[in-house]
Amino acid sequence: MIHYDAVILGAGAAGLMAAITASSRGRSVLVIEKSNKVGKKILMSGGGRCNFTNTAIEFDNYISNNPHFCKSALSRYTAIDFIELVKKHEIEYEERKHNQLFCIHSAKDILNMLLEECEVSGVQIKKDTEVKLLSPLKPSSEKSSYLIECSAEGGNKKEILQVRCESLVVATGALSIPTLGGSDFGYQLAEQFNLPLISPRAGLVPFMFTDSIQSIFASLSGTSVDVVVSCQNKAFREGLLFTHRGLSGPAILQISNYWNPGQNIVLDLLPDFNVAEVFLEEKLKKNKTFIKNFLSPFLTKSLISELQKIWWSDVAETSIQDVSNEELKRIGSLLNAWSLKPSSTEGYRTAEVTLGGVDTSSISSKTMETNNQPGLYFIGEVLDVTGHLGGYNFQWAWSSGYCAGLVI
Repeated sequence: MIHYDAVILGAGAAGLMAAITASSRGRSVLVIEKSNKVGKKILMSGGGRCNFTNTAIEFDNYISNNPHFCKSALSRYTAIDFIELVKKHEIEYEERKHNQLFCIHSAKDILNMLLEECEVSGVQIKKDTEVKLLSPLKPSSEKSSYLIECSAEGGNKKEILQVRCESLVVATGALSIPTLGGSDFGYQLAEQFNLPLISPRAGLVPFMFTDSIQSIFASLSGTSVDVVVSCQNKAFREGLLFTHRGLSGPAILQISNYWNPGQNIVLDLLPDFNVAEVFLEEKLKKNKTFIKNFLSPFLTKSLISELQKIWWSDVAETSIQDVSNEELKRIGSLLNAWSLKPSSTEGYRTAEVTLGGVDTSSISSKTMETNNQPGLYFIGEVLDVTGHLGGYNFQWAWSSGYCAGLVI
């Protein structure tokens, strides 16, 4: 049996940050990763460029049953702190719209940075290793103690390992993108220790449609447009992408965190002006342009063509000056407020995050330690803390991992 001060389950963003922070304090740390590679979600994020943080982190960029929970961690380890680490490793990065920071070259730069920090401080990482049994031991002193039995790939046979530790950190992620290792293992551990869960669901995920509108979206697949999308008194202005299944793009991913099955979303296809008012003004000017031609500077030809079929086919060849006021108002209102009911989301298969998770009411916001089980910590996506699109979830991983790393 091998003894470590701390064992961390999961070699993702949060787990590696916790390991680096703890080992820099002189703690012996083992990271157990079930897959054959570490940091898979880091490598695929941001189109392979890793949107590693955001320079405008605000607490209301996060969703949780306890919206105040994330404040302590995000204040103690900020975006500036992580940027300093990036600069230390001379990683080139750039700021894009909405204060998002991306690697200029590759997401590998961020992962390599974390692995270099682990190596320098002596963190041990065990890949291809699956936890089979985990149990708390009755402490012989005031310190907590855990026994972990693992099955590790070793050549042509599996090796059984037994590890003992004082601090156990669950950084296993959640259900999103199972092909990259997403699973409910963290939730199983929470239930083992009688911790409450907030029902998980897919977040930052595209919408699907099954009614007649789906065929329209499929015909527009690949077309993008700048929109304001709203639902449940939340609104985001971002790009929307039509797909063969429905709707995607940053605007849709953002609003998906607030949508519940059965609800409508509303798209403003021309958010910079009130279309009905503009149409009426053009009519007063005796504008002889067709509606489709008037809209051509603002929307793609293919999108206008599809909208014309469903909204104004009767007046398609009628100039604006000859369309009735009521009809112009109706068409304008639709362009500014297109109400749609998704049938579902694409689910965990393509979801970037998982909403819900381990209820933060059972976790210390300062240390990430569970209230009822000394020495047991939960960090990162497994917790009921979910950020908006744009580097917020990575910052939560860095911050929550750092806070746990300070005390394990």
